[in-house]
Parts: sequence; C-alpha cells; structure tokens
Amino acid sequence: MRDKFLEKRNWWNYIHHDLRELLRESYLLLTNVGGWDEKFHDYSFVVFPAAKAYEGFLKTLFHDLGFITDKDFFGKRFRIGKALNPALESHFRQEESVYDKLVDFSKGQTLPDTLWDTWKISRNLLFHWFPDEKNTISFEEAEVRMGKILDAMDLAYKECKTPHQ
Repeated sequence: MRDKFLEKRNWWNYIHHDLRELLRESYLLLTNVGGWDEKFHDYSFVVFPAAKAYEGFLKTLFHDLGFITDKDFFGKRFRIGKALNPALESHFRQEESVYDKLVDFSKGQTLPDTLWDTWKISRNLLFHWFPDEKNTISFEEAEVRMGKILDAMDLAYKECKTPHQ
C-alpha cells in the first residue's frame, strides 16, 4: 500500500476510521494530481480531506483530554477555530478556550501555537474566500500544508497523553 507512511504514524490507530480515510484521500491526491497534465488555479482541494481529518483529530483529542464536553464533541456548535484562537475575547476564554487549557497542560505555548497556526494556515484561511484575499495555493504549497497537518498531529499526540493511548 502506497500510504504506509501514514499507517506508521503513532496516532494512526488512535483516530477514527473515517479520519484515516480522509487522510488517505489527501495522500492519494497529493501523489497523483501533481503528475497530471492538467494544471489548476488552486490546489486547496488536495488539502481539504486532511484538514477535515485534522479537525476530527483535534476534537477527539480535546474530548479525551477533558478539554471539551460530550455535548461539545457530539454537538454541532463547537468550533475548533474559536477554541484554539489565542486572541479569543476574554469573556469567551473561560468557557470556550481550549488554547488556554493547552498552555496550562503543556506548560507553554509551543503546542497550542503550533496547533493554531496549522489550523489557521492549513484549514481556515485556505477554505474561506474574501474579495481582497484569494487564498489560492499551488501544488507545492498543498504539499507543505499537508505536511504541516501531519506534523501538528505528530506533535499533539506526542505531547498529550490521553487515557486512550
């Protein structure tokens, strides 16, 4: 199987089956689309399945660490981007900030900043359109974004020991 490098990741068996499938999809796109004769204006579609898997990974991790409730985990209202945002307004921070919980848990800002930066660059900014910000990426940038997602997942899994590890 061509995606053995994914299966060798420490967190591979930790994540849900559907998240593994999403990562396989991004990997499949990454290993094939670059060789196509057809060139595209934007390669965000290569990263999208991995970004969705990253969201599921983080949500699962935060739930397993006790940072979010069952209601947050199974509900439709919890937002990773809001919970990880280090600039979240103070009146939301106590109730909704996973960022602050990660700072306390990891005794520093390296892990939460890495998770936030990866979210912002490889998911949030990539999949929103604004008139003055086109946010298109080349195939090479898609490779970098996919790498950032995998690296962030590696770091988080290494640093955050959960009862399920």
